Amino acid sequence: MKKIINFFFNPGDHAVTTSSALLLLRLIVGVFMLTHGVGKFMMLVGDGPIRFVDPIGLGVTASLILVVFAEVFCSILLIVGVATRLALIPLFITMLVAALIFHASDTFAKKEMPLLYLTIYIVIAMTGAGKFSIDRWIYRRLRKSG
Repeated sequence: MKKIINFFFNPGDHAVTTSSALLLLRLIVGVFMLTHGVGKFMMLVGDGPIRFVDPIGLGVTASLILVVFAEVFCSILLIVGVATRLALIPLFITMLVAALIFHASDTFAKKEMPLLYLTIYIVIAMTGAGKFSIDRWIYRRLRKSG
């Protein structure tokens, strides 16, 4: 159990400047992806018919729900730094599907943005959320109680 807690909630041991940079990166990429997902969320809860792609054969509604979960809910978790590494998993998958399946036959210019997001998500997963995150508070509390 300790290994699982350590993996998902350990914010990393960073200097203040590095943690500040991680906070800025989490805020910017999280807000950008959140604004990208809000339109899809409105489509999901709206009265009109759902017009969305089904790149992996799950059905239009299921595909839209999964993308909204990643782009809205997981982006919010990323912004505040809660279960950051866990929240990045759906974002990884969404960006991989966008770049390698949805845009598979497109030019690199169409694949560039999802690959850029994916790269940023990988960096955040490697470093952790940093000192300025709720993950740090959770990690410290769990270490004291365990």
